[in-house]
Amino acid sequence: MRDLAAALAHLAAVDPDIARVLAEIGPPPPRTRPATFATLLQIITSQQVSVAAATSIWQRLRATGFDRPAFFLDADDAALRATGLSRAKIGYGRAAAKAVSDGALDLAGLGDQPLEAAHDTLRALPGVGRWTADIFCLFALGHGDVWPAGDIALQEALRRLRGWPERPSAAQTDIESALWRPWRGAAALVLWHYYRTEVLA
Repeated sequence: MRDLAAALAHLAAVDPDIARVLAEIGPPPPRTRPATFATLLQIITSQQVSVAAATSIWQRLRATGFDRPAFFLDADDAALRATGLSRAKIGYGRAAAKAVSDGALDLAGLGDQPLEAAHDTLRALPGVGRWTADIFCLFALGHGDVWPAGDIALQEALRRLRGWPERPSAAQTDIESALWRPWRGAAALVLWHYYRTEVLA
């Protein structure tokens, strides 16, 4: 994300809880990924599975070369299932690989589009919902005002940050995140950093 330092300064100024967390654990490390099929496939792989499971599947995909569009398209279902991908995610991966290979989808070029347009393009792909598009726009395209409301870790980190008794819903976090505009993506980085440091420690 561009201007992360400026974004964190803004967040600390408007939100005392964010200021406190930044003082306690320091700024989050930058998290960037290339705007490629491999990145999109990795995010799809991470949908609705544990971090450990997603990491294991992704390691097998990379080891077999299936993180490249042509190799993914050439692989049969059995080989892809052997990596741990579900039948649904194989379909999603094939659709993305075909769009990239055919030139219908220019992932790097999405960085030149406004956030809403890039988001809509990604969500037109089978299996790419809001969370997947949000994560790609934040990490691969560097958009600073992305808020992945459906992310469970963010919801739990926000609960602890605010001292709430129950984890908020995605809709509730959307409302809460309005305070952080236009740097909701930077707030997400802070909360993930807080989650890894304080919750998983």
